[in-house]
Amino acid sequence: MTATLTPRTPTTARSRPSRRRRGRSAPYFFLLPALVLFVLFMVVPIIYAAWLSLQTYRIEGGGILGTRVRVFTGLSNYVSALTDPDLLSGFGHLGLYAVIAVPVTLGLALLFALLLDVPAARGTRFSRTAIFIPYAVPGVVAALLWGFLYLPGTSPFSDITNALGLGSIPFLKEPGIFGSMANISIWGGVGFNMIIIFTSLRGIPADIYEAARLDGADERQIALSIKIPLVVPALVLTAIFSLIGALQLYGEPTTLKPMTSIISQTWVPLMTIYKDAFLTDDLPSAAALSVILALGTVVLSAIVLGITNRRTSGARS
Repeated sequence: MTATLTPRTPTTARSRPSRRRRGRSAPYFFLLPALVLFVLFMVVPIIYAAWLSLQTYRIEGGGILGTRVRVFTGLSNYVSALTDPDLLSGFGHLGLYAVIAVPVTLGLALLFALLLDVPAARGTRFSRTAIFIPYAVPGVVAALLWGFLYLPGTSPFSDITNALGLGSIPFLKEPGIFGSMANISIWGGVGFNMIIIFTSLRGIPADIYEAARLDGADERQIALSIKIPLVVPALVLTAIFSLIGALQLYGEPTTLKPMTSIISQTWVPLMTIYKDAFLTDDLPSAAALSVILALGTVVLSAIVLGITNRRTSGARS
C-alpha cells in the first residue's frame, strides 16, 4: 500500500496564525472590563481632582447678584493647604495614631499567626474565626460599640476604677484619645492581617521545619530563625495596608466626635477634606488636600518597600 500525502491547503496554513493571534488577544479581552472600570472610576477621578485642585472660586459681577465662577489659580490651593495650621495639626494627630495602631496591629497579627501555626495548637479553626470576626464588623458600628465602652456613664471599665477610688478612665480626653482610637482599629484589623500572615506560613515547605527539628531547634527558634524571615513579604504587605488604613482614618473620629469635645471638625485630614467639600463648598481646596494625602500615601508605601528591599538584598548578599 502506498501512503498518499494530503497537501496542506492554504486555508489551513492561514488558520494557525489567526488562532495564535486570537489566543494572544484572549487575556486582554477578559481584562478589558476591569480596565474600563479602572479607568472610569480611578484614573478619570484622579485626573479631575488634580485639574480641580488648580482652580478656585471667584465672585464676578459684584453685589448680591454676583456669579461664582471657577478660575485657574495654579498652586495656591496647595500653598494654602500646606500652611494651614489645622491641617498640620491633623497630620500630627494622624501620626500619633499611626505610631500606636500600626506596630501593635502587625505585632499581634504576627503573634497570633505564629501561635496558630504551632503543630501542638488545638482549636485553630475556632481561633482563626474568633480573631477574624471583628474585621467583619463595620467600622462605624465598631466605633459606636467602643464609644459606649469609653463613655464614663456607660463604661464598665470606669465603673471598676471608680469602685477602686481611681476615678474615671480618660478614654475620650488627651492623650488617651489616641490609644482609644487606635484600639478600635487594632480590634478590627488584627484578624485580616493575621489571615495574610498565617496563609504565608502555611506556604512554607514542611521539610524546612523537619530539618530544623532534627538539628535540635525548638519551636521558638524555628519561629524566630525560619518563619519570621520567610514571611517578610507578607509583613511588608500588611504594613502597607495598615499605613494606608491609618492615613484614611475618618470613620472612628467622626463617630466619636459627638461624645467628646476633643475631636474637632478638622481633627484628621480626611475630616478637613469633608468639611471643605460638603460643609463650606470649597471643592478646589478639598481636591488639593486629597491630592496631597494621596501623594503622601504613595511616598510612604514606596519608602516601606524601599527599606524592605534594601534589607532583603543585604541579607541575600
